Amino acid sequence: MKKNVMLMLAPVVLLILLLLFGYNITNTTNKYTAEQATIVKVIETKAATPATEDKWIRMDKTTRSAGNFAKAEPYAIVEYAQSLIGSPYLYAGITPAGFDCSGFVTHVFDNYNMDIPHSSDMQANEGVPVSKAEAAPGDLVIFTGTDENDRTPGHVGIVISEPGDTISFVHSSSNGGVKISKVQGTRYDVRFLQVRRVL
Repeated sequence: MKKNVMLMLAPVVLLILLLLFGYNITNTTNKYTAEQATIVKVIETKAATPATEDKWIRMDKTTRSAGNFAKAEPYAIVEYAQSLIGSPYLYAGITPAGFDCSGFVTHVFDNYNMDIPHSSDMQANEGVPVSKAEAAPGDLVIFTGTDENDRTPGHVGIVISEPGDTISFVHSSSNGGVKISKVQGTRYDVRFLQVRRVL
């Protein structure tokens, strides 16, 4: 009986000791990888930027600047998308805290005041179709879901390669979060459906 009482009191005593001696979780050091630090900087910059309809944030390797542009440039979109590499996958997520594939695309284009729906199926109908060989930075690349036999859109990414090159794209994958992948020579080649130009 005494042993049971002692076991039940031990966590309470430990909690009281921690509170008495001022253990503070916020004193622990946060160490970020370079990619995570970039994400934190993007979030901090967005929070510090006054909200106006025409504002967007362009991330350079060394500087940040705000500008007013009616139409986003493909390379700015690609640069911003790549700055989010390392963000985790989160089903239905649309923030750097976590993205699903279509939420990632929606977030990136929303950063440039472009309305792209949060659905890979709907994104497959945005813009105009272009051939694989014409895929250019900022285009959407559409794939099936994980079942390549079901030929309906289920995954999407943003092209970062030049026309004529092997298609490389940045996307949020349930296997690794936001990352860069290639189409040719991978399972994405089998799952490929189309490229859509939205810019």
